Amino acid sequence: MGIDLGTCNTLVCVRGEGIVLNEPSVVAVRKGTNQVLQNGNAVGWVAKEMLGKTPGSITAIRPLKDGVISDFQITEAMLSYFIRKVTGKRPMVKPRVVIAVPSGITAVEKRAVLDSAERAGARRVYLVEEPMAAGIGANLPIVEATASMIVDIGGGTTEVAIMSLADIAQCESIRVAGDDMDEAIINHMKKAYNLMIGEQMSERIKIEIGSAADDREQREMEVRGRDMISGLPRKTLITSDEIREALQEPLTAIIETVTRTLERTEPELAADLVDNGIVLAGGGAMLRGIDKVISQATGLESRIAEEPLTCVARGTSIYLEHLDEWKQTMDSDLDGG
Repeated sequence: MGIDLGTCNTLVCVRGEGIVLNEPSVVAVRKGTNQVLQNGNAVGWVAKEMLGKTPGSITAIRPLKDGVISDFQITEAMLSYFIRKVTGKRPMVKPRVVIAVPSGITAVEKRAVLDSAERAGARRVYLVEEPMAAGIGANLPIVEATASMIVDIGGGTTEVAIMSLADIAQCESIRVAGDDMDEAIINHMKKAYNLMIGEQMSERIKIEIGSAADDREQREMEVRGRDMISGLPRKTLITSDEIREALQEPLTAIIETVTRTLERTEPELAADLVDNGIVLAGGGAMLRGIDKVISQATGLESRIAEEPLTCVARGTSIYLEHLDEWKQTMDSDLDGG
């Protein structure tokens, strides 16, 4: 099976079956312990419902921060739940697992992913870099001698990579992505309206009225939260224009990373990109107008991959099918690294 272990969502693919699981990377535990509620089943959607709404005795945790494991035991519990959920229906030997990880992570962080997956019940674990998996999932010709560029905007990290001949020629990973956009909206609501809102509400604002480029259609949305002065619940009306302003900082960081990666690219590969353009993947690619903004900044044609949210997971499942050809390019638990 292939796993896209994301900061926001975890997707699991099974060879020959496509995506069989897509759930939030959230686990609900009893406070002060690593005991997962509901006999180890308070993971994914069940736990996401609890985010920001838990009583004092329960904590809903996102065990991945910025694309890397921040809580080792909870990640292990989450992975074993997902593996159990997928393999439970059919008796299966321990599965071989391909996991997509951010390209900028350290050897220690890689080891943490390998160990967690092995303890969670995987027989062999292979790691593939997220931009590679996203490029494969977006059907880019990454095996050919031509440059393909992918910008994968996830929840915790944005990966910008230029690939050629089944490897990464130039790559940069920054820890600014969808979560930072949510954070920017929370800060805007505090500053402009003295209103405290939760993560789930800010994500809804981003999805419903958030945009990167100026669009003529002005959208409005009613937002509910807690008044910071009176401490009482309150609602207010906001517009898409002010949310676009609020998102400028994380968007600028992402655009600067794209231009920096292009500046460092070999001239021959840069020449290919004039024709091939840039492909956007990941949940962040669904922000309205983000392709326009990147096109304006780089002068290259930008397009959004089909089903950007599932690109990385689909890529891991294609990787599984070609495991024998591509094994050399992957980190596995046999390398000792």
